[in-house]
Amino acid sequence: MKMSEIKVLVVDDEVEFAISLTERLKLRNFFCRACYSGVDALRLIEENIPDVVVLDLKMPDMSGLEVLSEIRKKYPGIQVIMLTGHGSITSGIQGMEGGAFDYLMKPFDINELEHKIRNASKNIRPAPLGTGGAE
Repeated sequence: MKMSEIKVLVVDDEVEFAISLTERLKLRNFFCRACYSGVDALRLIEENIPDVVVLDLKMPDMSGLEVLSEIRKKYPGIQVIMLTGHGSITSGIQGMEGGAFDYLMKPFDINELEHKIRNASKNIRPAPLGTGGAE
């Protein structure tokens, strides 16, 4: 899979952070979108399934772990990288136990995130037919 074919959804309630991260990933040739809540993330995923979701752990409407759980139930082929800036490594490990591909602690190096997205994209499983995967 070419880098430019990897679709990434960034989900973080810190709007400026999400926009900045999305722009930085676009410069690295990812097709990237951002949203700012778990509810919006699930809606966007239904409309156009991404390959990789970069998901903040702490959000006001739904926690990242709740969003991860919904993604695992409905879209098991999507790879999820959890971001945590609150708490400890324990929350990242909880994400991994919940089916996340990997996690990163904020602040993180953009090169490290790019590397994790590339690795995650190697594990993508095709979405089942009729699940909104068309562009």
